[in-house]
Parts: sequence; C-alpha cells; structure tokens
Amino acid sequence: MDTVMLEPSLYTVKAVLILDNDGERLYAKYYDDTYPSVKEQKAFEKNIFSKTHRTDSEIALLEGLTVVYKNNIDIFFYVIGSSHENELMLMAVLNCLFDSLSQMLRKNVERRSLLENMEGLFLAVDEIVDGGVILESDPQQVVHRVALWGEDVPYSEQTVTQVLQSAKEQIKWSLLR
Repeated sequence: MDTVMLEPSLYTVKAVLILDNDGERLYAKYYDDTYPSVKEQKAFEKNIFSKTHRTDSEIALLEGLTVVYKNNIDIFFYVIGSSHENELMLMAVLNCLFDSLSQMLRKNVERRSLLENMEGLFLAVDEIVDGGVILESDPQQVVHRVALWGEDVPYSEQTVTQVLQSAKEQIKWSLLR
C-alpha cells in the first residue's frame, strides 16, 4: 500500500470565485499559477459552473482540485483548493465569506448589491485569505476590519469614489457652518 505523505502547508486556498447565474465572472482571485492565463481561468470557470449549477451538493472534485461552493439567489460562491486539501477548512473560508457579505449587505446577497459594494468584497476576501493562506474564519472579525477601512483612511489608500464622497461631505459641512 503506497501512501504519499505530503508536507503540511499554510497555502490552502488556490482560488476564490464568484459567478453569476450565467456562469460569468463577478469576482475571481487566483493564488497560484494553476491557471496562468485569463483564457484558461475563464475556461475553468465555465467548466466549474457547468458541473455545479444544477446540483445541491456543496463539494466537488474537478480537474484534480477540491471545490466547495454555495449559491444564493443569483450568485455562486466557490472556494478552490488542491485535491489533498481539507474540505472543512475550505468550507470555513466559504462560510466566512458568505456570512461576512451577508452582514455587510444587510442580508441582501445578490448580484446587484454585490456589484454596488465591490470594494467591501475585495476587502473581505483580503481579510479572509492572503496569498492562499487562511487568515480569518470569523465573519464578525472580518466585518469589523472592513468597517475600520472605511474610517479615516489616508487619501492615497482610498478609491476615487471614496475620495469624492469625502470631499462632498467636507464641502457640505463647510457650507453649513
């Protein structure tokens, strides 16, 4: 009986994907070069969507990868790891992402509200996973850290929309004085 002993690694997540009802990419972050080109990534996403969009299960093995997924209204969430990865760890990441977004979007996790709050999604994913390493699995902590980013962030680290919103508020308050 041949058993291969793999070295333990902190790099557990290979990708985080969010697709819409048509299998189109809303968000994708790949943490390694399993699929180096955008063309290969899109082909993988189409394959993954075609295999999972009609099933009620939560875990799939596809192309030598472990895929955990969840759908809500018109969005499909995917967390992908290697075939040797612990499914419970990947599911913890998936649940943390979904629960964090659910709290941030006030239980309205759907395509439109997600697209309107993409900066929150980017920050949440970055708080949960960094370079494939799981950093956080508590949605309360993620929501708290994302909320901190919205307060008193230097202009050099804000998006253009955030800077314009801040400028509007400052002008409004200066006119009201």
